[in-house]
Amino acid sequence: MKRALLDTNVYIDWLNAGHHEPLVLGPGLVRHMSTVVLMELEAGATTLAARRAIGQLSLAFERTGRLVAPSPAAWKRAGSVLRGLRARGREVRRASVVNDMLIALTARDIGATVFTRDSSDFAAIRRLVDFSLIAV
Repeated sequence: MKRALLDTNVYIDWLNAGHHEPLVLGPGLVRHMSTVVLMELEAGATTLAARRAIGQLSLAFERTGRLVAPSPAAWKRAGSVLRGLRARGREVRRASVVNDMLIALTARDIGATVFTRDSSDFAAIRRLVDFSLIAV
């Protein structure tokens, strides 16, 4: 089975409007959640219902051992790749770029494909780091 790491925007679309349900819940994928994605979801959860939904979602990943964090090597590599992006003229001080970098490197480390609705940062990162990416 193919390993998948879903980006924050995929979960937001699913939680808010039920979009991407086959990707979030359907068969054929072993899903992992990045702790970076969990942080972004928690930061954006403004209602009690949203916080509860995210709590249940994260608990499911914790219980199955599929909540994954960037390794120390990923953090180190992120710095050098961010330096490379900056050398190519890309703004790297936005939190979203750093977060996407950590998501991409974590996916690479566990052999997963990143699924995202907004692939612009990921596409730039992919020019410097090989990882699997699918835009939905």
